[in-house]
Amino acid sequence: MFFHIVLERNMQLHPRFFGRNLRENLVSKLMKDVEGTCSGRHGFVVAITGIESIGKGLIRDGTGFVTFPIKYQCVVFRPFKGEILEAVVTLVNKMGFFAEAGPVQIFVSKHLIPDDMEFQAGDMPNYTTSDGSVKIQKECEVRLKIIGTRVDATEIFCVGTIKDDFLGVINDPAAG
Repeated sequence: MFFHIVLERNMQLHPRFFGRNLRENLVSKLMKDVEGTCSGRHGFVVAITGIESIGKGLIRDGTGFVTFPIKYQCVVFRPFKGEILEAVVTLVNKMGFFAEAGPVQIFVSKHLIPDDMEFQAGDMPNYTTSDGSVKIQKECEVRLKIIGTRVDATEIFCVGTIKDDFLGVINDPAAG
């Protein structure tokens, strides 16, 4: 799920970036350092949408660097248990498959895939129904439900299922 939240960060800036473009330099450094990162508490920072305030700088003794406290608004993505996501399959093996929904990697075990789907090994491993009408393979899109999350300091891992109503393959590029 996406959230629009306010976060704070202390940014260090080298004296060579001081001058009339100080604010622009701080904002560009903030975007470069923060966008695309993950914190276990808030999730993945997708984009910075605005700057609320930039505090007074504090000179670091001995280095000349200045630390500025910055309060900024950003969009974050954090998956929750029970959430339905659309994801792209990245790897299929006999244990299940991995899929990605944006920056989040989701594992779907073979026990959480419908019973009528069998693993087919070969040059393009996949899970196929007995009649061959549905095939889960690399690059196909699936709708899945998150049944568990594990949060580290810098990453979020998820376990999902497609063994439920209205879940499964939604777009198979190999079929079309």
